[in-house]
Amino acid sequence: MIPSLPFDDKRIVVLGKWMRLASVHDEEWLEGQMVDDPRPVVELIKKERLKADLFTFTQKIPDVTPRYELPMEWDNAAAIQTHSFKEWWENRLPQVSRKNVRRSQKRGVTVRTVAFNDELVAGIVGIFNETLIKQGIPFAHHGKDFETVKQELSGFLDRSEFIGAYFGAELIGFIKLVYLGRVAAILNIVSMDQHYDKRPANALITKAVEICEQRKMTHLLYGKFVYGNKTSSPLTEFKHRNGFEQIRFPRYYVPLNLKGRIILMLNLHRGLLGMLPAGVIAFLLKCRARFYQTLSSAWKSKGETKANPEAEPESAGA
Repeated sequence: MIPSLPFDDKRIVVLGKWMRLASVHDEEWLEGQMVDDPRPVVELIKKERLKADLFTFTQKIPDVTPRYELPMEWDNAAAIQTHSFKEWWENRLPQVSRKNVRRSQKRGVTVRTVAFNDELVAGIVGIFNETLIKQGIPFAHHGKDFETVKQELSGFLDRSEFIGAYFGAELIGFIKLVYLGRVAAILNIVSMDQHYDKRPANALITKAVEICEQRKMTHLLYGKFVYGNKTSSPLTEFKHRNGFEQIRFPRYYVPLNLKGRIILMLNLHRGLLGMLPAGVIAFLLKCRARFYQTLSSAWKSKGETKANPEAEPESAGA
């Protein structure tokens, strides 16, 4: 339960403790511009005494020219222009990624749209439970049961589409696309580590771009391209290798009280990733990855011991 209040057909929510940030709930997954005029929203927040220090909202891609004379910073998204699949494939997608898509086809992976049903959910549960650690951190979906996964994937079904990557009859990867007017966004993309050699993720993104062109979408979005001062990461590199580019768009911050004005003046609203130097962030991420790599190795060793209970244990001095 979090503080919130309705506004038009949307809901304003407040997140955070020491810095209370008000925003439109599920802002990035809703269609159209979130706020046509911020003044009524600010007035409503103050009138209803919703405890918040700042109100933030964005302009949606492709409308990226600033429209309001308010405190603003440039936010960013990873995007593919989808007006021409051929242009993206030949000029935007690196050659190594084109080879990976062809390799995926040669190794028996088929990619197709698939209905959201219990069979698909069961396959996704198998993908989620394959590994405890993914991309160097604990995988948030690992260990979830069928009903939990089904419920979590049921959002925005009236404007969503699922794409599955199959090796034979086995689901080895999937994408959930959400349509936001003439823009599509990737809500989930996950594939099995054990089938990495078949490059299902590359094949899935390629199919998503094809579908976006057929539906006359202007862009395919996949989260942020960079996060604060963390300008280099495996995820950013993955997006770059798959033809995503950075698009910047305005994000506005409206102070609601004295504390909000101080937070904005000191740039505290940017969080640690927006304030720490890139070198410090890179060092901390390496330390985190090393810790979770050790944890993953211990988890795998424990699993192997359970699978072979008659194996002779190592001596204490080993």
